[in-house]
Amino acid sequence: MSLKATPVVNDDRSGILLVPMTQNGLADWSTDQKSHVIRWLQSTAFTAEEGDFVLVPDQKGQLEKVLVGVGQSAFNSLGGLPRKLPPGDYRLSLEADLDWSDSEKYLALLGFLLGSYRFDHYRKSAGEDRLTLLVPDESTREALCRETTAVSLVRDLINTPTEDMMPEDLASQSNRLAQEFDAEFSQVVGDALLSENYPMIHAVGRAAKSCPRLIELNWGSDKNPHVILVGKGVCFDTGGLNLKPSRGIRLMKKDMGGAASVLGLASLIMANALPVRLTVLIPAAENSVAGNSYRPGDVFITRRGCSVEIDDTDAEGRLLLADALTYACEKSPDMILDFATLTGAARVALGTEIAAMFTNRDDLAAALAAAATQVADPVWRLPLYSPYQSLLKSQIADSGNSGDSPYAGAITAALFLLRFIDKEIPWVHYDLMAWNVNARPTGPIGGEAMAVRATYHFLQQKYGRH
Repeated sequence: MSLKATPVVNDDRSGILLVPMTQNGLADWSTDQKSHVIRWLQSTAFTAEEGDFVLVPDQKGQLEKVLVGVGQSAFNSLGGLPRKLPPGDYRLSLEADLDWSDSEKYLALLGFLLGSYRFDHYRKSAGEDRLTLLVPDESTREALCRETTAVSLVRDLINTPTEDMMPEDLASQSNRLAQEFDAEFSQVVGDALLSENYPMIHAVGRAAKSCPRLIELNWGSDKNPHVILVGKGVCFDTGGLNLKPSRGIRLMKKDMGGAASVLGLASLIMANALPVRLTVLIPAAENSVAGNSYRPGDVFITRRGCSVEIDDTDAEGRLLLADALTYACEKSPDMILDFATLTGAARVALGTEIAAMFTNRDDLAAALAAAATQVADPVWRLPLYSPYQSLLKSQIADSGNSGDSPYAGAITAALFLLRFIDKEIPWVHYDLMAWNVNARPTGPIGGEAMAVRATYHFLQQKYGRH
């Protein structure tokens, strides 16, 4: 895998100063500066507007400082700089008296690091590291490295073309992570899914050359609270016999974004030794087209024992998750969280930069929303509106998998999943885009970790750390 981001180090180098400031702060800061700096700012017409920056030389003509105009978001304040700055060693300075808390300073540094990410594994000439971020405090430096590594892992997995990210490749990446953190890895592959009673996972992936599978990773002590992460791992989604149009199929390598998300979150949990018992479940398949593709109108008996009629073969992710969530409930965990690139309807409701969140616990919703705000990783709760269960009715089975209504697609998908969750188990479902359709200050176009940092921050607050 290609993991490219600005390295974080600490040494005796003084570094070029990154000086964030507001428009009001610029005037106060300028009064204490030497005449050559004041003249330089006048000649460059720098006004500290949000997103604007200026390179400030010393009297010898060497780059000494970078002034950056910032707004309300510390996380976005420095993210756009790495691709624009000249090579060098950089260090954050609050000499402009910007009133940032320690957490805001951390988010600014994290945004800078994430903004330097690039995926150049397939380029003939891969870029070299151009910048170094100097962070004196060891604990801050280590935390930044762990979080940057986790987000980069998610991005790398999603950005990798399907040819190199089939279900077996996703399993290999899971096994690599298990070995790194001394976790247990196992998988149920191909026709063994039928004998082990995962019929929906098998049905979705049976037409593909690459065998479908359920990937499992276990880590941590049995004495700790048991948290299960479930990630949708559709390595490519043609839509099946309900074939997607050309425009809709182009980005379907990202349909394993839920699997990538739980692996990134798992790496963060394990790297920080969070005191939980962790299980990761990834139902992985390619939703392909062949003579043995599952069909609209087919009926399958799920692992839970209820029957599902297939209304639309392009609503395959919820079928994979149904068997995986049933298995998760059998373990009687303290909490289940699933991540999935599940519906276009969630994107219509919230756009591409906010993760839709569903949960069967109001306290979970409030805590996750608060954590998301604290770390600038936005989520927004949508309702599990029970009257919409009627949209999933089938004439011949216990449930349809999508129904024929054009409305409330994200909600009906979540309600379908809810049928496979035991009521006593707290459950969170994220419906993700997992992709930046436009470059953002903290990340380029391509795969994106959504709700991963927010969820880790929530788990850290709930369960603490050693």
